[in-house]
This record gives sequence, structure tokens and C-alpha cells, in this order.
Amino acid sequence: MSNRMDDIVSLCKRRGFVFQSSEIYGGLSSAWDYGPLGVELKNRLQRFWWREMTQLNDNIVGLDAAIMMHPRVWEASGHVESFADLLVEDTVTNERFRWDHLPEENRRTMTSPAGNPLSEPRQFNLMFKTYLGPVAESGSEVYLRPETAQGIYVNFKNVVQTSRLKLPFGIAQVGKAFRNEIVTKNFIFRTCEFEQLEMQYFVHPSEDNKWFEYWKDQRMEYYHKLGIRPDRLRFEEHGPDELAHYAKAAFDIQYEFPFGWQELEGVHNRTDYDLRRHSEYSGKDLRYLDDATGDRFIPYIVETSAGLTRSVLMVIADAYEEEEIAENDSRVVLRLHPEIAPITVGVFPLVKKDGLAERAREIERELRDDFTTFYDQSGAIGRRYRRQDEIGTPFGVTIDYETMEENTVTLRMRDSMEQVRVPVPELAERIRREIKNYKRV
Repeated sequence: MSNRMDDIVSLCKRRGFVFQSSEIYGGLSSAWDYGPLGVELKNRLQRFWWREMTQLNDNIVGLDAAIMMHPRVWEASGHVESFADLLVEDTVTNERFRWDHLPEENRRTMTSPAGNPLSEPRQFNLMFKTYLGPVAESGSEVYLRPETAQGIYVNFKNVVQTSRLKLPFGIAQVGKAFRNEIVTKNFIFRTCEFEQLEMQYFVHPSEDNKWFEYWKDQRMEYYHKLGIRPDRLRFEEHGPDELAHYAKAAFDIQYEFPFGWQELEGVHNRTDYDLRRHSEYSGKDLRYLDDATGDRFIPYIVETSAGLTRSVLMVIADAYEEEEIAENDSRVVLRLHPEIAPITVGVFPLVKKDGLAERAREIERELRDDFTTFYDQSGAIGRRYRRQDEIGTPFGVTIDYETMEENTVTLRMRDSMEQVRVPVPELAERIRREIKNYKRV
């Protein structure tokens, strides 16, 4: 990892965004825990996506499917048969590698990056197997789902019948998924346990290309709304030899992380593969009835699939800046969009005495109804600003002697460090207006 990535990891640990799982026992490299600020950021990012998908679209509804599903689901989806990577092992150190991630020279010579001989490549299924019930019998084998999409497909008919939706329409879901990755790396970028943000859009087969292009544009625009720098985003098309077995077309939205360009989200034309397979394996008719024409057909599916935990890393990496303010004065600042920042407003009395602390507490309690707040009366006011800048708090409110005389406060903007006087009765509305009109500096 680059020094910049090391700085981000250090910040996440130091300020309570992300901790290593089971750290007091030496940790688990493939799993991470989200601390007080991390869980707020993750939840707000999830709500931002959910609003974008469901609230702002009158033809997309939500779903929350179970993590454990009938084993036949994964046979129908093709995961039991083909959800595997080629694994090789350093015969000296026993370190494991994905065959397709090794440089061509290492594959040609069958040597590891350390120069040791490699084992022959073998298939490694990525699904976690477990048992449902008190006895580990073959009849009770189930899998932890490796993706959330299948829960949407097997509920397709239920949603159509209960929601009375007409094509085209979508089903959105946020949920945990599990993949027994051969190699986990780059902090929370690739882990065995992660969360997905998925929307499956069901369309008439004759309109799949139109809706595929539509959702490509919509998903890129979503990241622009989040304030992500456009020059760090790009589309990467899957070539014919890269397409998944179910896909007619696929594009990745990639982000330039400190460790290089990596997939952030996939937009796929899955054709009718999934519903057709589940219809065959379950014996249930999953065709859609068009009331206007009387036609029955299996819809095509345009999928948008992003990683929530991967998106957390993306917004932190994109927001992280080390900024020189003046000679011998600098700051670390997270320029997070105010709608996803873990804390919206920091409230600070200039000093603890003369009733300023008590008035600051009153104002902070009033702001809690509308925003996530943090009260801090410790240390110099400049140092308190810096602490909030480092965790991405977009607004600071300072209560001073003028507050006691004129009932106004100083409102400080994180990005520009601009300070303005605002009457206390107008404070909440002013902050709401700043959030609505936010443009990253």
C-alpha cells in the first residue's frame, strides 16, 4: 500500500472508523469492525443509496432476503458448479495466490513472487458451507450467500403479485454477503464478509439495451452527487472473454484508489438467465404477464451491484486531504458530503465559564432534532476545529460572548474555513440550506 493508504488506515483506527476484527486476540485479516464513526458513515451512505434508488424512483421497491437460502438456489444460479477461482500455493511458505492475479512471468515459470515453486492450479470454491440444524448431516448443508441478487430473483413473483408493479420496475436490496476469498487485501477493499448495494431492474427483452445505457448513466451520476471527484471515476467494459456466463454486456465503474484503479460497482445486462434457471430448477412459472397484450415472457434484468463497505473506503479515500493553511500550519481534512458525514455539526463554547458552556449545551440539544451533533469544550478552539475537520464534520458552531448579548453564533464551514454570524433562531435552517447547496471546494 502507498503512504497515502497507510495514512488513511491510521486515521480510520485512530479516530474510530474501522477496527480489525478480534484485535485483542491478534486480529482476523479478512474481517473488520466499524467503530462509532465508521458505523455512522456506513449507515448514512446506505441511506443515501436507498433514497436514490427507492424514494426517488416510483417503480423501484425494496427487499430484505434471508442470508441462508435453499441449496437448490445456488445450483440454479451456477454458483455450485462454477463459482470458483484457480488457487496455487507456494510450496515452501504455503502462501496462497489467485492464479489470475499472478504476473504472467510467474505463471509461465510456475514460481511464486518469492521465487519458490508453485503447486499445480486447482479449483477453489468461494462459497462458505455450513449446516442448518443441530446435526451436521449432508441433508442439512446450506451456504452463506455469496451475493444478494439471488434473493431478489427467487422473490420476483412475490413482489409482482403483492406490489402490482408493471414493467419496467426494480427491486433494491442491501445485505451481507460472504466469499471465501483466497487473498484478502487493501484494508476493507476485499474481505470475506461484506455488504452489497444491489438493484435488479426487470425490463421487456426488446428494451434491454435502452435500460442498460440508462442505468450506466444513472449510476455514474450517483457518484457525482456524492461529491466524488470525476477524474477519479471511469467506466471499464468487460471484453468478450471477460463476461460472466450470464451476461450479455457488462461495465465496471472504477475508482482510482491509492493502490490503483479498482472496481467500485458493476452494471450488467444479465438477460433472462436468472429467472429462466430458477424457473427450470424450481418448476415454478416465473414468466411475467403483460396485461395490455396478454403476452407471457421472462423479463431481462439490468443489474447494478456495488459494495457498501468498499464504498466506505472510496468516500474516505476521496475525501482525505492534507492541506497547508499557512506557514507552519496544516490540517488533515475529510471533505465528506454533509449528508453522509458521521457528525454534521460540532458545537463549541469559546470558554467554559461565564455561562457560555451552559448556553452551548442548550443550542446543541436544540440542533439534535435535525442533525447529528458533537459537543466539545476541551482545548483551544482552533484545535477543536482541527479534530472535527479530521473526521469530516462539515459545520462548527461557536458560542462566544456575543452570543450572550445578541443571540448570534459563529458558523464555520469545514471546506473553506469561512466563518459567518448567524442568529440562533435561524441556525438550523441555515445549516439545512448549506447542506442542500453543498459544492465541494
